[in-house]
Amino acid sequence: MLLRRFASTSSSTLPPTIRQLLSSLQPTSQVTKVQLSGWIKSVRRQKNVTFVVINDGSCASGLQAVFKPDATPHNLTSGASIRICGNLVQSLGRGQSHELHVEAVDILGECNPEAYPIQKQALPVEFLRDHAHLRARTDINAAMLRLRDSVLRTLHSYYEAQGFHYVHTPILTSNDCEGGGETFRVSPTSPAHSSRQSPDPSAQAEFFSQPAYLSVSSQLHLEALAASLSRVYTLSPCFRAERSQTNRHLAEFWMLEAEWAFINHVRDVCYVVEESLKTVLLQCRSENALLWKDGDEAKLQSLEDASHPEMPWTRMTYTDAVKELQKYHASSRVGFEFQPAWGRALQSEHERWLSERLVGGPVFVTDYPTSLKPFYMRANDDGQTVACFDLLVPFIGELVGGSLREERTSHLVEAIQRHGLKEEEYGWYVDLRKYGSTPHGGYGLGFERLISWMSGLENVRECIAMPRWAKRMLL
Repeated sequence: MLLRRFASTSSSTLPPTIRQLLSSLQPTSQVTKVQLSGWIKSVRRQKNVTFVVINDGSCASGLQAVFKPDATPHNLTSGASIRICGNLVQSLGRGQSHELHVEAVDILGECNPEAYPIQKQALPVEFLRDHAHLRARTDINAAMLRLRDSVLRTLHSYYEAQGFHYVHTPILTSNDCEGGGETFRVSPTSPAHSSRQSPDPSAQAEFFSQPAYLSVSSQLHLEALAASLSRVYTLSPCFRAERSQTNRHLAEFWMLEAEWAFINHVRDVCYVVEESLKTVLLQCRSENALLWKDGDEAKLQSLEDASHPEMPWTRMTYTDAVKELQKYHASSRVGFEFQPAWGRALQSEHERWLSERLVGGPVFVTDYPTSLKPFYMRANDDGQTVACFDLLVPFIGELVGGSLREERTSHLVEAIQRHGLKEEEYGWYVDLRKYGSTPHGGYGLGFERLISWMSGLENVRECIAMPRWAKRMLL
């Protein structure tokens, strides 16, 4: 029995999923008796037989179940949850290798087909956003969620092989890591003082005795942990009170961040980023057939080209990038909406032109002007730039940002002052430089942007289960 075989080779007491069943089958005509549970994706009734596709979310294809007339309940409808028992046999029809000949069925949860919002036909994006609690049941959204899972598993394996430790960092912080001021402040819904105490007449007492914010980045805390464990990383939710309505921004998103000690050049950080992402691109293709079914072939080819291990991604300095942008802007009849100039931030149109038109693939842009980057980045010897990079990828723009961190105490204090930050709030961060400071660096990767690049889903709001953005939080 297949179920017994699973039980004998695994400590799990859970029955196998459809994915596990199909992947374990041998190419023989052996009949296997199984029991499965899942949701009905489609029902096709004929005179002498009914075909039902059942899926438990473990794979894109699902499994075709064949019902005889005397074993077909009247309430077999799309969306209903069922448990079925029968014989798993090789299929004589096209489109599937095996099918389940049903002997018994239990309807676990009925679904009214007239009222069910998730119909088989294509549904508008805005409609699905309005029904975020149900959109995971669509094929595309389910494939996106499986892709997130696959990417995360692959990244965990990569970092483990490189000797990194997975750590947890605070969600509540006392500072703004980026210094951009786009933070959410946190306060309790109940009064900060008890009924037995008189309230502070001069100021409302803080729950933590100081202002608290939702984290925009784990980097500063990761640096503290890297000073002990050498190599650390995390994937955690981040929050940015940015009102941008572009297809690249969310108010709540997930950030993969890594920090490690004893590193001397920004190119070494770039190498880890490139190697880890190529590993992901090569190993996480199982959902591509569905996600890219009606996608842009040129975009898919660009993604596949980027995964080639023998083709290193382009590196260029910010100064050289601006020169190329200026040449194009001066020679083109249309040019850019924002004129490129040294010392100005690269706009989305600039980033995409560099990756899509100039390079035709991912490109690391390094050594940005000091004025454009946060205080913690290590100053270069030229006194004008910092040892940093942004990874720009086609059709997305910036995907990863990283740098060497300023390990020299005097330089760091000067940078904090120059950025107008309060020294007392970053005293603990400066402390890390006083006791066994090391050259170190790291990076942050926007997880939803990575999923967007890999899946071809153009808006990051479709690359997370429950999206939140300015003026929108339904659940």
